[in-house]
Amino acid sequence: MYQKILLATLLLFSFSQVQADYTLKVSHRKHSKIDRMPKAVVRDMKNIPQNPAYYAKQIKPFSKSRQKKLDKQFNEKYFKPWTLSSLDLPKQDFGWEVRFIQKKPIYRANGSVIRPSVYNKWIDNAHYESIDSKKYKAITIKHTNVKALPTSTAFYRDPRKTGEGFPFDYNQNSSLHINVPLLISHFSRDKRWAFVRASYSFGWVKTSDLALVSKNFIKRFKNDNYAMVIKDDMRLYDEKNKALSLVKVGALFPIDKDGKSYLVAKRNKKGQGEIHKVTIANPKYMAKKPLAFTSKNVAMLAKEFYGEPYGWGGGYECRDCSATTRDFLGAFGIFLRRNSSKQAKDGTSIKIKNWPKAYKKQFINQYAKPFRSLLYVPGHIVLYLGQYKGEPVIMHTYWGIRKKDGTKLVTGRTIITTTEPGKERKDVKERSKLINTLKSIVNF
Repeated sequence: MYQKILLATLLLFSFSQVQADYTLKVSHRKHSKIDRMPKAVVRDMKNIPQNPAYYAKQIKPFSKSRQKKLDKQFNEKYFKPWTLSSLDLPKQDFGWEVRFIQKKPIYRANGSVIRPSVYNKWIDNAHYESIDSKKYKAITIKHTNVKALPTSTAFYRDPRKTGEGFPFDYNQNSSLHINVPLLISHFSRDKRWAFVRASYSFGWVKTSDLALVSKNFIKRFKNDNYAMVIKDDMRLYDEKNKALSLVKVGALFPIDKDGKSYLVAKRNKKGQGEIHKVTIANPKYMAKKPLAFTSKNVAMLAKEFYGEPYGWGGGYECRDCSATTRDFLGAFGIFLRRNSSKQAKDGTSIKIKNWPKAYKKQFINQYAKPFRSLLYVPGHIVLYLGQYKGEPVIMHTYWGIRKKDGTKLVTGRTIITTTEPGKERKDVKERSKLINTLKSIVNF
């Protein structure tokens, strides 16, 4: 019933009054099967410092004017969905999910094939002929997933092959923090899903995880004074101490005019957005954006990511490589898009492809900037931390290291290594080592 009400609402009268009854507290992510993945250890993880603070003293000056300019650009891109009158997706990006499932067989995690009779219902439910028929402005009211198709069903390539089973669910397009502005293109036939465009991703979000917003709401929420959570896996509670959402590092909250509390979106019974005030149990876990780029701050924030399980597409409330880099740099006012290939174009790129190993390492140490440079190889992106005994050191959310037999030594979490993790192992494929495949340095 609520979906019908949502569709009938024209948004002109959605609420924007502020209620001070929410609290943000330290919590934890609920463990799931993602925590039972293999977690191999390589020599780097024992022999080089694993505390980001060791490398933080190597940071280079970041002018306040430059950071302020980047932060202004961040805000413009973050709120862009509220300025759009229609979808602006590149043609090559749109419809990839249909082509993907029709090209080759797709599977469930147990290895059984998903039949066309099943996935054709997903495609029909997507109602793509209605693209841009709504053009509603909306916002996420909790941490949520973005799906490739309007279904919660996971689908994989052949799970019997390396890198094609769990956790590589191709229906897991991305995840979104709470308080993310959206443009709704249209709804699925069953009205349970909305096709949205967010600042850094697009796809299907459950309608129950978003709220429609009015011009008054936007004016109150978009106040040019923002903070970001700098403690991972916190949780938002209502006045009855009911948990409303996981809140991860990278979530943005407007600062209220009282200077002490923050604003969060909530969905009312009509599907419209209301603004609530949030107090934080420990103020040190929220920082005005952009966070000052100091040794203390980069070390503190980087440590929040260390050891988190690898979550493809942000699945299971975890992160993959590009989500880690995005959420880390976001606090410092640097905006990154969804995947590694796009992030490689978000900064100033220096090509290092096909260089000799020793020279490439030397060049990285000379021209990459600790804690604000990325190193990119197609399919993977890492944060450069600095150097240890002449070796470039990186922090990255890494699925695993390619072995000579084609399989992978699964590390499955965010780790700190050199650019040659596993180099001590005879079964590691030399040509596939990160240092040999790194394509570019991305500076900010």
